[in-house]
Amino acid sequence: MSKRRGLMIVLSSPSGAGKTTLTRKLLAENDDMQMSVSATTRKPRTGETPGKDYVFVSTAQFEEMLADNAFLEYAKVFDNYYGTPAQPVQDALAEGKDIIFDIDWQGAQQLTQAAADDLVKIFILPPSKVELERRLKSRAQDSAETIAKRMSKSAGEISHWAEYDYVIVNDDLSESMDSIRAIVTAERAKRKRQLWLGPFVNDLVQGR
Repeated sequence: MSKRRGLMIVLSSPSGAGKTTLTRKLLAENDDMQMSVSATTRKPRTGETPGKDYVFVSTAQFEEMLADNAFLEYAKVFDNYYGTPAQPVQDALAEGKDIIFDIDWQGAQQLTQAAADDLVKIFILPPSKVELERRLKSRAQDSAETIAKRMSKSAGEISHWAEYDYVIVNDDLSESMDSIRAIVTAERAKRKRQLWLGPFVNDLVQGR
């Protein structure tokens, strides 16, 4: 009575709202979860491992994969391509593993079109614009110009909040994690994801 289909869990937010921290904590707590590894044309950042954080490819390679319909979703963000290879995700779902996606609203829309029945979408909001900018600056990953770009883009990203199944204001990290845990527990328990239920109920009806 334990066989279930995995979930595709999307976490989206404007840069700096905390989705990466939340994602890492969720992965650390769940052995049956894994991160979707996207292909991207951007250069690796300090500390990133090719094949683990991203599959780093050239623009020509990415466009060849696009032509082969190899992605569940893709987008161009800040002059770089990002895309989710389809086959590894489908294999994992069939094995009952949950896949987490750290993608933007564009990717979430495409995933909704490609695999709505498997999808759970969560949008992470910052408590304020001021706090969002503070978090971006405190990461010390981006130049002042890039931070300004991200702040300018944040309003447009936030405007898509209503397209998501759940919305969390990430003011307190512990409370945000509690909310995500509750969402995952409920979604895993949905009837359509319990692959054992059909045969089990049939046996009950037949008196076995």
